[in-house]
Amino acid sequence: MPAPFTRHIESLPSTVPFVGPEAAERSRGAVFLARIGANESVFGPSPRALEAMREAAEDVWKYGDSENHDLRRAIAGNLGVAPENIMVGEGIDGLLGVATRLFVEPGVKVVTSDGAYPTFNYHVAGFGGDLIKVPFREDREDAMGLVSAAREQGASIVYLSNPDNPMGTWWEGAEIEAMIAAMPQNATLFLDEAYIEFAPEGAAPPIDVSNPGVIRFRTFSKAHGMAGARIGYAIGEAGVIAAFNKVRNHFGVNRVAQAGALAAISDTAWLESVQARVAEGRERIYQIARENGLSAIPSATNFVAVDCGRDAAFAKAVLDGLVSRGIFVRMPFAAPGNRCIRVGVGLPQDLDLFAEALPRVLEALNS
Repeated sequence: MPAPFTRHIESLPSTVPFVGPEAAERSRGAVFLARIGANESVFGPSPRALEAMREAAEDVWKYGDSENHDLRRAIAGNLGVAPENIMVGEGIDGLLGVATRLFVEPGVKVVTSDGAYPTFNYHVAGFGGDLIKVPFREDREDAMGLVSAAREQGASIVYLSNPDNPMGTWWEGAEIEAMIAAMPQNATLFLDEAYIEFAPEGAAPPIDVSNPGVIRFRTFSKAHGMAGARIGYAIGEAGVIAAFNKVRNHFGVNRVAQAGALAAISDTAWLESVQARVAEGRERIYQIARENGLSAIPSATNFVAVDCGRDAAFAKAVLDGLVSRGIFVRMPFAAPGNRCIRVGVGLPQDLDLFAEALPRVLEALNS
């Protein structure tokens, strides 16, 4: 007989945080006409990044640099910190997994928002942590509520995304600084900034790498259009960042992704063009929502939560109707956000298809 799984693994559900669009396409037996549900950047990577990746592909027989030396130096220079304050990994998902492994073991308490990014919960459960969930407040993660829960429960980790997924709302940098100042002494804040490049100026607090109680996570998946390359980075105090080396997959980031990310950092003109197009796309989604008698929640990301005006069952019916018409969107999974559908900024033709399908779906449901 084979070796048994651990008791903890046997206790976990056989589920994954997300069903990807490809799996959904296989299930429905057709490709989507508009892929605007995964918060990807439909505008793609910088042309410089694409060229760098093409060139690097010729050397893909080589392992990537296990230290991510050049990329860490470039990121550090861009942020005004030392390379020792940067850890590169397989997207924020991979880095959250490593960071969770550093701090969480059976019985450790972790505070997050009810309805926040589920992959973090998946990692915490995988290492046996006890999740404490704080409800959203007025469609935002309750920053000070998270801190209060951490104090009351003796939690070691607090997770906050700013801007947040799935609602797209955000806190000002000064408010995040106040949250950090209020954190319990023996707790660490995981600050997920996957969408920070889309946020208004001032949403990100100044980077303080002297504080070992904060680890910030950023990615090349969103504004830089490299979701399929799986590459991101953590920013933190040098001693905390060094601890990642004890447990991370040292060759986890491939050399093609490293080359693309390095080139993407330098192409600020491309990043600015993507930011402008995302802002235009958000306005278009707001308009489509208004035209159909729905309201859209102001967003600082590359997606918009559209309030369907009723309960979760109705929002799910709207989502199903759109999916049946080839429009891939998603929805928040916890109340009260689950009254909404989440629509990503697509190309103009993607949003044209959404604008055409939505009134038909609503008419069918209301008839």
